[in-house]
Amino acid sequence: MSFTEQLLERFLSYTAFDTQSKIGAKSSPSTQGQVKLAKHLMQELQQLELEEITLTKHGILTAFLPANIAHAPTIGLISHLDTSPQCSGKNVQAEVIKNYRGGDIALGIGDEFISPVYYPFLHQLTGKTLIVTDGTTLLGADNKAGIAEILTALSEIKKRNLPHCNIRIAFTPDEEIGLGMHYFPWDAFPCDWAYTIDGGEVGELEYENFNAATAKVTIHGRNIHLGSAKDKLINALTLACDFQQLLPVDEVPEKTEGKAGFFHLQRLTGDIEKAELHYLIRDFDIDKFELRKAFIRQAVDKFNREKGLRQKAEVTPTDTYKNMYDVVKTVPQSIDLADKAMKACNIEPVHKPIRGGTDGAWFAEKGLACPNIFTGGYNFHSKHELISLEGMVDAVNVIIKMMELAVK
Repeated sequence: MSFTEQLLERFLSYTAFDTQSKIGAKSSPSTQGQVKLAKHLMQELQQLELEEITLTKHGILTAFLPANIAHAPTIGLISHLDTSPQCSGKNVQAEVIKNYRGGDIALGIGDEFISPVYYPFLHQLTGKTLIVTDGTTLLGADNKAGIAEILTALSEIKKRNLPHCNIRIAFTPDEEIGLGMHYFPWDAFPCDWAYTIDGGEVGELEYENFNAATAKVTIHGRNIHLGSAKDKLINALTLACDFQQLLPVDEVPEKTEGKAGFFHLQRLTGDIEKAELHYLIRDFDIDKFELRKAFIRQAVDKFNREKGLRQKAEVTPTDTYKNMYDVVKTVPQSIDLADKAMKACNIEPVHKPIRGGTDGAWFAEKGLACPNIFTGGYNFHSKHELISLEGMVDAVNVIIKMMELAVK
């Protein structure tokens, strides 16, 4: 079996695990499916005869492959176990489309389809082998493709006895909800630098990301029988709608791109007595990021003044992760190595900021440079998620080449 066939087989087997993380969890892993996949991967690492294989009680799987060349650096490779809580990852029915001929792709037997009218990148994938869903779940390429690519690269390095540096592996839970890295065994993962294999289209090399925070705004109401509600009932849900109008209408993800920041109302829950608005706050620039957090606090103050409520609205902002660039730029070889490896594989590197975050942002906060490399996937977190097998092969080749060039 060729390594391309092994890669596809690995990836499809991983998509069978339901590893969707759960918003609001207090500990990690937030779901047991992630543990099941981690245990399966642990067996694969054992079969590859890696060393220091450890699965922590928090579902973090780490391993080590010593260099076969003297005086080699140590590089980490990281992917996450979980899939997005925004779309079901249960009973994934993947379909492999060989030699995509262009045009619309019907998903399963329902009404869902993927069209180049909405997704122009499909024009670049003509002739490729595509993996899609049946339109009822996400695919899980984010980030099971990254896991499959890392393990396939390790398998090839071992089987062909290719020159390589010291390699540390980490598969982490709950990346999608920003929880897994709270329990990461930092002391057991010494590296000169690392890479998350968690990006999108072929060639992506990312080392700038949003500064990120969440904010929960709590609004209190008062319920009473509707027949005698005049001048007595206070509807927290109506007040929540009023509060949302205080935020800038154009500073939202659906109207911004590049390095423009935003406020995103992710969830509105509650009833007449109490409503909670859950916001994501994002900005690349740290000063603008701090201004955004201050803005939402000021908006709550303004809301309380204008409404004159006896029980005032409250806001709880919480920082999530920081922009990794300040750390990555101090280790320029982490970017140079990825650039050289891609070019050696006839791939033109595409440097772009991440309008999101990766585990690399958490590593950067600990002082470890950790750029993000492509997996070959598109439309993550949705039923329209897809990945090309050729893109996955490219990712494997780049990983192998990086590990080789690191010792040169």
